[in-house]
Amino acid sequence: MSPVNSTTDKPSNPFQRPRRLRRTATLRRMVRENTLTVNDLIYPMFVTEGKAQKVEITSMPGCYRYSLDLLLKEIAEVFELGINAIALFPVIPENKKDDTGTQSYNPDGLIQQTVKAIKQAIPEIVVITDVALDPFTSHGHDGLVDENGTILNDPTVEVLVKMALSQAAAGADFVAPSDMMDGRIGAIRQALDAEGYINVGILAYSAKYASAYYGPFRDALDSAPKFGDKKTYQMDAANAKEALKEIELDIAEGADIIMVKPALAYLDIICRVKSATNLPVAAYNVSGEYAMIKAAAQMGWIDEKQVILESLTSMKRAGADLILTYFAKEVALMLM
Repeated sequence: MSPVNSTTDKPSNPFQRPRRLRRTATLRRMVRENTLTVNDLIYPMFVTEGKAQKVEITSMPGCYRYSLDLLLKEIAEVFELGINAIALFPVIPENKKDDTGTQSYNPDGLIQQTVKAIKQAIPEIVVITDVALDPFTSHGHDGLVDENGTILNDPTVEVLVKMALSQAAAGADFVAPSDMMDGRIGAIRQALDAEGYINVGILAYSAKYASAYYGPFRDALDSAPKFGDKKTYQMDAANAKEALKEIELDIAEGADIIMVKPALAYLDIICRVKSATNLPVAAYNVSGEYAMIKAAAQMGWIDEKQVILESLTSMKRAGADLILTYFAKEVALMLM
């Protein structure tokens, strides 16, 4: 086989050579359509009771449950790395859980105390609090349950409003309803405004799917449902048009940011949602997605750093303006 003469070999169409723009790293950077930055990242963090506690989550290597004293040190470090926002999730002991999640709106509860301490220590960081009952209920569901095991919508919303107000009073910058009850965004917005918390934003889990990717997160909070599943309130993984209906409702009810969860298996949903709204769109790179990358990397099957960056960039490419990811600290260090 004779060698190809690179100077005389003529392509079928001499006017189209896309590879010219891929020739060097400098050129590729110049024409790159999407760039991942530290400003895109929101860091989910787990807080637990006690002192001097830093307990690694077995199914999420590199992620920890922190007591407040060590959490404050970790937050100071990630803020120095340029991460602008954290999302807080509480680990509630079993003896403080009940059927109606009353600890969720306790003004002296774990989350409320944590928010106050963070805002006192690092007032500039954006604090996002989760509004859902599953960490606080003995049954592990995001809503109140009747004697037949049915998740009750409207009574649940009443409790979520109390929870959101208590978090706002503690100093939360955003409340993030993740429960998927109907009408909760409007009820929370109305209550926040009525109590004078007009500057507290709502990050709505608008398209949250009933996903098998949440397993490690439920390990982290010990919040798996004790019976049944969450399919009567979280979305069917097969549906896309329904996501647009959900975000339309949340926007009409007063959401400031809307979110798709999970992210990697739902890039098409992120893309559709981005095309349907001018609001910022967040994507949640969930625990199962994190754990799969970590497990494959530990086995030596993938280049962990490159897969992390490629995965998060795919979310940006799909249309995400913000990404909640357990990789946030690692990525901030990579991007320095």
